[in-house]
Amino acid sequence: MNFDEQRKCPSHASAALIILYEVKSLKSKGVWNLVVRRCQEAVELALKSALVFVGIQPPRVHDVGPTLKEHSEKFPPEFRQYITQLASISRALRAERELSFYGDEESGMPPETLYSLDDADEALRKAEFVLEKSQALIVGGK
Repeated sequence: MNFDEQRKCPSHASAALIILYEVKSLKSKGVWNLVVRRCQEAVELALKSALVFVGIQPPRVHDVGPTLKEHSEKFPPEFRQYITQLASISRALRAERELSFYGDEESGMPPETLYSLDDADEALRKAEFVLEKSQALIVGGK
């Protein structure tokens, strides 16, 4: 699918919503590390959908916060006011991506032992915020 076709089909946004649904199931099973990992993925896809919406080809990286900031003038004011916060969330969850999946190789700690319910709740709260703002942009242009 080329970039123009991507703009007409917000597949990133749909995938982000599906992942968030999966996150809630993982949380109910107590798999905190995978909640954090999947929240990162949902945030990444939601923010990429926002970039596509305003005509920016998203970079093939996991943290698109710098790209949001670089192109902030392309977003409507209702979304633009949150870009600093959205970029911060993207950066924070990006930092957890490998750790939440592979564990801490230096200490030999598996990922399951590194995360708690509080970590999962925080990641979920951040992901829901990002999806809320991205959806408002895509659905309502705000």
